[in-house]
Amino acid sequence: MNAYVSVLKLRFVTGLQYRAAALAGIATQIFFGFIFIMAYIAFYEHSAVEPPLPLDDLVCYIWLQQMFLGFIALWFRDNDIFHLITSGNIAYELCRPCSIYRFWYAKLLATRLSSVTLRCLPLLLLIFLLPEPYRMSVPPTWTAFALFLVSLCLGLMVVVAISMLIYVSVFWTLSPVGSILIVAVAGEFLAGMIIPVPLMPEWLQSVVNLLPFRWTTDFPFRVYSGQIGTIEALQGIPIQLLWLAALALVGRGLMRRALKNVVVQGG
Repeated sequence: MNAYVSVLKLRFVTGLQYRAAALAGIATQIFFGFIFIMAYIAFYEHSAVEPPLPLDDLVCYIWLQQMFLGFIALWFRDNDIFHLITSGNIAYELCRPCSIYRFWYAKLLATRLSSVTLRCLPLLLLIFLLPEPYRMSVPPTWTAFALFLVSLCLGLMVVVAISMLIYVSVFWTLSPVGSILIVAVAGEFLAGMIIPVPLMPEWLQSVVNLLPFRWTTDFPFRVYSGQIGTIEALQGIPIQLLWLAALALVGRGLMRRALKNVVVQGG
């Protein structure tokens, strides 16, 4: 376990060096945050019925999405891993005296953590100073905030477990483009990153609730605003743990099967 912790620390420190990229990301996320909020304000002002998600909660949802984009985005990828698989350099990884699944999982987790660490605090300072209705509100209670942190961390781990399935699939497809497009587009929509889940039709919400994606984004963000209450949040956290365990088991099983059939040519 110490080896994986060391990998996580090393990758995290390496990721903190990309400050210029983080500044560009902050500017981009502020821009898109304003665009999304202005679009929803226009819809809300002309809505004939009471929206199921209040505007204040929606503003929190969008800013949290921008702040923690590195945690929840499924298109976030490590091209080095794809190169290892497609070039045959996976042979070097097989020489390591450790589990490749855990090794890559630690690398991906650290990359996402460093990305959010660089961008989160500047965004947080700014969006609490914005005028209404663009300002993000604080959680209604300390309990909601604590549950938000727990659910956000578990959501991150679920996202990394889903991402690992993309990397494992490349052992068979040898092209990461298709896997990323399918999982990223479908997964981010079903997670509520395009349209928040409460604004979806009821039949679609029933489908979304059966899949793991909403537990990475919709669930922690609505816990923050208090739209998901304490009891429902406490019931949702074990479901996140179940999805994490299931995805990790499937990912490790598929990786074992893929590694048994790996053929590396050349020298």
